Amino acid sequence: MDEKWLLRVRNLTKIFGEVTPDVCDRTGPQFNSNICPKTGAVVACSNISFDLYPGEVLGIVGESGSGKSTLVQMLYFDSDPTSGEVNFRPIEDGSVNLFELSSQKKRYIRNHLMGMVYQNPRDGLNFRFSSGGNIAEKLLMAGVFHVGNIRIRATELLNHTEVPIKRMDESPVRFSGGMQQRVQIAKAIANNPPLLLLDEVTSGLDVSVQAKVLDLIRRLQDELGISMIVVSHDLGVIRMLTDRTIVLKHGQIVEHGLTDQILQDPQHGYTQLLVSSLL
Repeated sequence: MDEKWLLRVRNLTKIFGEVTPDVCDRTGPQFNSNICPKTGAVVACSNISFDLYPGEVLGIVGESGSGKSTLVQMLYFDSDPTSGEVNFRPIEDGSVNLFELSSQKKRYIRNHLMGMVYQNPRDGLNFRFSSGGNIAEKLLMAGVFHVGNIRIRATELLNHTEVPIKRMDESPVRFSGGMQQRVQIAKAIANNPPLLLLDEVTSGLDVSVQAKVLDLIRRLQDELGISMIVVSHDLGVIRMLTDRTIVLKHGQIVEHGLTDQILQDPQHGYTQLLVSSLL
């Protein structure tokens, strides 16, 4: 593994409601709540720090409300942080805090250097466009304007994600949930980003369809060497896809380490509960 990190996250915090100096001290796993009893503010993420390395797949696991989806939404600029810093190696060799960049620069990062696959395909796809049109939208935002080249790239991507080419000109609204997710993945990797974010991508899918989507993600990671952050409440997904895992509870990290290590010998009581539910 490359010793230089690709992404560095430090003290990333997101608070909904009144921000007071002690709000993070009044919430978290030790209080079994992420709601401040004094102000009612919700601490979705509290001082989250980690590094991600080139070619690595990092899992973020936790129950609903643990802060994991909020975390990736901040990384993709869908949500502004309350505080914290994120550095990304492709941008000025990781020397700048991404949140201090201009809106134009953030759009560049989203369109060229990151891909996002949402839990609900409606958040990542435009159902007014065809499946090929959705890929074209991502390419156009990145400055690819040649129609022939866009068509060729869309064909490659749909082949890669096992979406029938004959359905390229159909709207994803007519597709199954699993196929919609595969189109969303094709769109997310259209510009060969070094970082792919996946937020609960198998939730709501039948077990057999989940397995196909997970196989696809693992194969793409093997072939492309892309770094990934995989958010899930399901340790089965985390076990199948990730190298390292962060466990979140009430907005805070309670455990982190190699995925195999966490699954075989969990240290925190909450992680032990999660692992026992998998058995």
